[in-house]
Amino acid sequence: MRSACSGGAFISFGAVFATVALTGAEAAVPFGLARVVAGLVFGVGLSLVLLGGAQIFTGDVLMVMAWASGRLAARRVLRAWAVVWVGNFAGALGTAALMFLAGHHLFGAGQVGVTALRTAEAKAALPFGTAVALGVLCNTLVCMAIWLSLSSRLPAHRMLVTVLPIAAFVAAGFEHAVANMYFLGFGVLVKAAASDAFWSMVQLGPERFPAVGLAGLAHNLAAVTLGNVAGGAVLVAGAYWVLYRRPRRGAAARGG
Repeated sequence: MRSACSGGAFISFGAVFATVALTGAEAAVPFGLARVVAGLVFGVGLSLVLLGGAQIFTGDVLMVMAWASGRLAARRVLRAWAVVWVGNFAGALGTAALMFLAGHHLFGAGQVGVTALRTAEAKAALPFGTAVALGVLCNTLVCMAIWLSLSSRLPAHRMLVTVLPIAAFVAAGFEHAVANMYFLGFGVLVKAAASDAFWSMVQLGPERFPAVGLAGLAHNLAAVTLGNVAGGAVLVAGAYWVLYRRPRRGAAARGG
């Protein structure tokens, strides 16, 4: 559980970095370039997870390979997923609370808070099916990044091979459950608890972000979690198990 809480916090740091990178970018650079920059800096989150020994739910979906090979019971896999998901949620919300208490939403004359609110609104307003599909695409890239990181024991190499897959999912607007725990959690806190001075400074009101709330958070996380499981379990773990781990009929027959 402690490593899962750390994982949620580490991914949140990547989300914080991406939020800052996007703040003001729309007025300075094209949309696509801003998204690429946000994706590149977001990668710090997975680097911290991989090198710091933490756990994230989206990566643990690869445990499907061990289940398919008969090394883990389905019950143990599902229990591990549940524990890590809860731990990630606690770590992400704890980080969001600390960032709010630190007044991070006030940075840049409140524009960091506006970027956070806009990000949360866009995610919370996604239709359920769209969020599932974006979750499938996201965790395909995330699990591929983790898979590639296993090709080396050198820390620098492990970081390097994860950069482009992670940058790709962020730039493309795919949905990552653990990152969304922070993005939505922080957005909810800003909308619910920001001072009147903040709203006056940014010349906006909470009503401009109608989807940001506990219902929007639950809606998005349910859909994206399903999509992340499907993407990682089927398109990466399942595909590689079929390619490399599935017993061949001839070998199975000789063994029998």
